[in-house]
Amino acid sequence: MGSVHKVALFATCLTDTLYPATARATVRLLERLGCTVDFPLDQTCCGQLHFNTGYRAHAADLAVRFASVFSGHDAVVVPSGSCAGMVRHVQPDLGATPPPTYELSEFLVDVLGVTDVGAYFPHRVTYHPTCHSLRMLGVGAKPLALLREVRGLELVELPQAESCCGFGGTFALKNADTSTAMLADKMRCVLDTGAEVLTAGDNSCLMHIGGGLSRLRTGVRPVHLAEILASTEEEPWAPATR
Repeated sequence: MGSVHKVALFATCLTDTLYPATARATVRLLERLGCTVDFPLDQTCCGQLHFNTGYRAHAADLAVRFASVFSGHDAVVVPSGSCAGMVRHVQPDLGATPPPTYELSEFLVDVLGVTDVGAYFPHRVTYHPTCHSLRMLGVGAKPLALLREVRGLELVELPQAESCCGFGGTFALKNADTSTAMLADKMRCVLDTGAEVLTAGDNSCLMHIGGGLSRLRTGVRPVHLAEILASTEEEPWAPATR
């Protein structure tokens, strides 16, 4: 393991508001691996929503605020590829200087140098690589390397894995018909795997795909990567009460 001691969790708006179990799982996982985790209470949005919608000035204000709130930490860990991508690749162009910021899987593999995190998750799982983690961050096979080391987990390859699920933030609202068609294709691929659980590194995509799977009453559960990796025999994963 590396020498990172003071790590900050950036929970993201969506996770903090709708999926707090993911944030708790991230803290539990990092502490199990020897990190001291801080959660700055003044954190807000990274500005991605504003930037993507054309409100550059608002995004710049949030970017500068982010850099200030998280200053002084060795690293910022984010359970979201899209928000980590915004911080690393867009915020500097908005006049901010954020501290080193990592999506969860790349922090575990590249910084801590681990793939076996001591997890136990006895379920048939398929993995969806979200667009920003795949194309902006280039996390590649890191999440798969982590999943392959989870005891009891049966990992099933997702057909057409690199295709977008159709969420894209406000894209799903502004282009609903196109988004719905893309979602239908993604759900068919998920169902073809026979998986019990769909996992990914972004709750936004899991919310979109999981919502569709739920409406069809497929029984497939969306579970964030952090929650799988935090699960152990002593503290097994259980569906959170949202």
